[in-house]
Amino acid sequence: MEHLELFFKSIFIDNMVFATFLGMCSYLAVSKKVSTAVGLGAAVIFVLAITVPLNWLLDQYILQPGALTWLGPEYADYDLSFLSFIMFIATIATMVQLVEIVVEKFSPSLYNSLGIFLPLIAVNCAILGGSLFMQSREIASFGLALNYGIGSGIGWFLAILAIAAIREKIRYSNVPPALRGLGITFIITGLMAIGFMSFGGMLTGGDEEGAKKEDSTAQVETQIEDKKDLANNIKIEE
Repeated sequence: MEHLELFFKSIFIDNMVFATFLGMCSYLAVSKKVSTAVGLGAAVIFVLAITVPLNWLLDQYILQPGALTWLGPEYADYDLSFLSFIMFIATIATMVQLVEIVVEKFSPSLYNSLGIFLPLIAVNCAILGGSLFMQSREIASFGLALNYGIGSGIGWFLAILAIAAIREKIRYSNVPPALRGLGITFIITGLMAIGFMSFGGMLTGGDEEGAKKEDSTAQVETQIEDKKDLANNIKIEE
C-alpha cells in the first residue's frame, strides 16, 4: 500500500511540472511535437528511475552523518552531507551521457530532433529535484526510492505529452495574436496545474474522514464520562 500511495502521489499530487514547476525549460521547448515529447519524456523517466535510487544509496551509505560506520567505528563521526549536490549531479551527468549515447546510436532522428535539450537533461532541475526531494522526505528504502523515481518520471512524461498534444491541436484554433506561442502555452499549463491540484484529495479524503470519526468518538466518550461524574456527584450530595 505504501508503494502504491507513493507511486500515485509522485505522478499526480507532487507532479514535477504542475506542483513544483521544475523542468519548465525543456517542457516548453520540446513540447511542439508529440514525437519529440515522447522521446524526451522516456529519457527523463529512465534518468530519474536510475539516478534517484543510486543517489539514495549514496545518501544512505556515504553522505549522511554517521553513514560511514560500515567502514569501521572510527568513521562514525564523519559527515559528508556537504557533498550531496556534487555527488548527485555527478551521478545524473553520468546517466544522461549514457542516454545520449544510446539515443544517438539507435535513433539518430530523435537525437537530432531533441537537439541540445537531450544533454541538458543533466542540468534539468526536475532531475536534481527528484534526488533532493528523495533526500528531504527521508524515503526509507531502496524500493521506495526506485518507486519514487519512476513515478516522478512518469508524471513529467504525462505533463509534456499532454501539453504537446494540446499544442499540436491548438495550431488550428483561432488564438488571439497576442497569446500565440508561449502565451497560450503558459495559460494552458496553469489550467492543467489547477486540474492536477484536484488529485490532492485522492489520498487525504479518507484520512480526514477517519480523523473526523475519531474526533466524534472521542467527544461521545468525553460526554459519557462527564455524565458519569455528574451522577456520582449527585449521589454523594444525597
